[in-house]
Amino acid sequence: MKHFYSHLITVESIVMELDKLNLSLDQKAHLSTLIDSSLHHTVLDAVLSELSPEDKKVFLNHLKEDDKGKIWQFLNEKVDNIEDKIKKAAEDLKSEMHKDLKEAI
Repeated sequence: MKHFYSHLITVESIVMELDKLNLSLDQKAHLSTLIDSSLHHTVLDAVLSELSPEDKKVFLNHLKEDDKGKIWQFLNEKVDNIEDKIKKAAEDLKSEMHKDLKEAI
């Protein structure tokens, strides 16, 4: 699924680590889904923590409509350096995932 932040974040390095594990295709697909979900929740948390209660409602409505243009216009008006904050949150999570995967190998 393409999320509003997909152009900012890649997970190929994590997928490459998954490929090193002796997993079935179903297991890899399940883990990929969990990774995507964790990343999505991390990004949403990073965004929502920057918004006022009223702005959170507006953002969630834009998100529900899946209007990426409105989402980015709104976020850029409300939060300084929002793209950097999203990237940082995602990179922190990816670092944790890499650490966990290296322990599993």
